[in-house]
Formats: sequence, structure tokens, C-alpha cells
Amino acid sequence: MAGIAVIGAGMGAMAAAARLAVAGHRVAVFERDATYGGALRRFARDGFAFDTGPGLLHLPAVYRDLFLKTGREPLESCVALTQVDPASRHVFADGTSVALPNASRAGVLAALDEALGAGAGERWSDLVGRAREAWDATRRPLLEEPLWADWRVLGRDPYPAVRRRGLFGRGKGPTTATLAEVARRELADPRLIALLESHALAYGFDPRGAPASAAVLPYMEQTFGSWYVGGGMRALADALYERCRARRVEFAFGAEVTRIVEKDGRAAGVELADGRLAEAEWVVAGVDPVQLPGLCAGRDPWGADAVRPDPGPGDRATARLTVCLALRGARPQEAVHRTVVHAPDRAAELAGVFGDGYGLREPCARPTVTVLRPDDPATRPDDGHEAVTLTATVAPHGPVDWYDAEALADEADRLTDVAEAAVPGLRERVLWREIVPPTESGLVPGPALAGQEGRFLRPGNRTAIPGLYAVGGWSHPGGGPAHAGMSGAIVAGLIVNGDDWHGST
Repeated sequence: MAGIAVIGAGMGAMAAAARLAVAGHRVAVFERDATYGGALRRFARDGFAFDTGPGLLHLPAVYRDLFLKTGREPLESCVALTQVDPASRHVFADGTSVALPNASRAGVLAALDEALGAGAGERWSDLVGRAREAWDATRRPLLEEPLWADWRVLGRDPYPAVRRRGLFGRGKGPTTATLAEVARRELADPRLIALLESHALAYGFDPRGAPASAAVLPYMEQTFGSWYVGGGMRALADALYERCRARRVEFAFGAEVTRIVEKDGRAAGVELADGRLAEAEWVVAGVDPVQLPGLCAGRDPWGADAVRPDPGPGDRATARLTVCLALRGARPQEAVHRTVVHAPDRAAELAGVFGDGYGLREPCARPTVTVLRPDDPATRPDDGHEAVTLTATVAPHGPVDWYDAEALADEADRLTDVAEAAVPGLRERVLWREIVPPTESGLVPGPALAGQEGRFLRPGNRTAIPGLYAVGGWSHPGGGPAHAGMSGAIVAGLIVNGDDWHGST
């Protein structure tokens, strides 16, 4: 059995560790923090519990496959997994609201027509249909296979050009438009535009610069559904950790890796902060790829033999501001699990998060806020109370000083004010609140997207140093629980089958 050292215990790293252990390898995970799970964190107090990372699971098939391939117990026997219905409720700036059913294209079309007027559902459905073409064209290279050496072919946006009637006939070929341009051209209604752009914003993308292929984000949710893990998403991390332990993966917490050891030009283990050496035949690094050169004693792991697209200025990581609210009073039976309250001034919001084109940012008075109200006894002390989580996408550096307690409290107040549209009388029900600033939750990497000359791709999993691989949200195929799980599958496939492996069939 070969020894494998894994740096970090995030979801991608643990997914790789579990698969490699089942393949017969001895796997040791070294995590500098005190726990596992990466972004899947939980805050608990006084019988209340809150997800402070992702609150819902999309593409659950990724973890179903992982649990099936790593043991006899399927995913649903390890966690309670239920579809959220409606998938989301949206409250727009003009006061209009619409509840969108889960994984039902016809249901979404009907709901939009009823709420926004005849024709709204068809326009949205047409856009989602074109997004499906982009999904079909890129699903394998972006999600299931190692990043192609000729990754530049993915720089061409697969979102199809709109077919127009008239003198010039039907348009053919992919578009070069941004998501915002597609939204204005194809949706017209500002509420539908807000609906589309909010998906990009939730994943940390600026719709003004993101490729049109970002339309696959609402397509994924609408097609494969939104799922809630009983006890919160942290329970998924718990289940994966236990699966790793059952496959005899060893974990060391509070174990910071300071150097990747090389021997004969190949990764041969890791050195820890306390001076210990852990030998290994392969090293899997679940860290931001920009940190790898520092761990490689100055050697560039992204040399000529590696696959690493160079992200452009449009690929800026964002952060998340989270407010955990402990409420007195029972959760109403008609309450919706997820409500998105849209910003009244989208331009001001995007300028506040991404800049106005001149590098200037101003705080948005009323940002887009996602309100999560799970109907889960595990999140509250009793049925006379409710746990509610508010989140907003923010700029990690400026215009708000996230280390300033007063400024942080002011921003939390903004989110609470906005959330009143989803939870009437919210302020009067608050027992206490806990603010999780971006400085604690960290940057949020988005999933890889085709188009824009590859600026939204992530570095490949195979590095220029033999035996060293990159895994997790900062590597191919990008961030989010499902994408991290796919990253782990790709890395395991490369190690087990060799670097010429092209992905699962």
C-alpha cells in the first residue's frame, strides 16, 4: 500500500482521501485547524445551531456516488436528505414576490407567469433551455475530467447565441456576451434580470463580467433541485469525516504543513511546523494553489508541465457576511426555507461588491440578502423558537473595515432590516445574534465557468511536480460542496489510474 499525505481536511480533500483509502492506499490528513469540513461550518449556542457556510446542497449525485463508491452505506443512510419545496422565494424591489417550486421547469414557468405576468415564464424557460446546451457542452470537461492541457478551447463561451428572426436569419454559434448582457437582451423584465443575476452573485460572480455560460448556475438548481441536509450542511461534513475514519484514514488536527518534501524531483512527503516529517509517495494539497510555491521551497509547481489558466481581473473572489439570529416564537407553518430579498439598486450593489469600474466602492444601503429558515428541530432548542440565518455577498477588502466592530454591527443591521421583507416583525423576535464576518468565513471561490478566454477556470489538479496534486474549491473544477467533491474524485482518479487518465466513463 502506498502512503498518501493530504494537506487540509476540507470537503474536496476528504473526498479524495476516502476514495484513495478504498483503493488500498494508506492516507494521512494533516489539518492546521482544530476541525474538518472547510467552509461547512456550524455555530451553536443555547440550543440553536446555524450553518455559517453553504446552507443547501446542489447536485447531490456527487455525494451519492462518493458514498456508494467508498462503502456499503449509501448517502441517505448517513444523513437525512430532503428536497426543499419551494426551492426559493424571491422578493423583488417593487414588492412583487414569487415562490419557485423545486426541480420543476413547468412549475417555475407557471409561477413566473402568475407572479410577473404572461410571457415571463416562457422567457425564463427559453434562457434555461439555452443554459442546458451550455451545460451539455461543458459538463464533462468542467466537472468530470481533469482540466484539459489545451484548456484554451474552454475559453470560448458555450452559451448559444440567441436565434433571431428577420433579415439576417438565425444566429449560430456561441455568444461572447456577459451574463448581464444576456439578461438584458433575453429577459427584459428587471425582476427576471434580478433573478438571473442573483444566482451569479450568490456564487461570487459579477454578472457584468461573468460569461454568459454562468446561466448554468440557475439551470443546475432548477434541474437537479435544492436539498437540505438534516441538522444542517455541517452534518454532511460529519458523515464524510466518519466515512474516512471507517476506511482507516488518519487525521491530525492542529498540524500545519510548512513544506512539501521532495526526493529525486518528486513529492515525497510533508514537513510539519513542529519539525516532524511524514513520508509519502503522493501529496494531495487542499490549499489555495497560490500558496503552493511557498510550500515547495521556492520551486514553481505551476511550471510548464502544469495546467494553470491565468485568471483575469474578472475572477475576483468575494466573501460572505453571515448573521445568525436566535428568534423567540415558533416558525410559522407557511414559512419558506429560502427567501432571496433583492436589492432595489442592483448597480449600486454590484459597485459596492466589485467596484464601479474605477476601483471605487461604496457600501450598498440595501444589499441582496438570502434568508434561510430551516424547519429542523435540530437547529432550535424547542418548537417555541426559530433559528434564522442571513447572508450577503460582500467585498473582502473595502469599503467596510470588517475588523471594526461598530462597522460590522452596522452592516448586520442592514441585513436585518432587509430581511424584514421575508420575516415580518423580525427585529422584535430577536433574542440574540451572532455575526460571522468575512475575516472568519474567508474568501468564497466560485465554480469553474467556460468562456471569457478561460479567466473563470481554476488551476488543474496535476502540478508540474510529479506526485503533487491540488484539490478543493480553489482548484479545478472550482468552489462549492458539489464541485469540491468532484475535485476529490478527479484527484483520486489521477493517482489510481495515472496522469494520462481522462475521467470517469
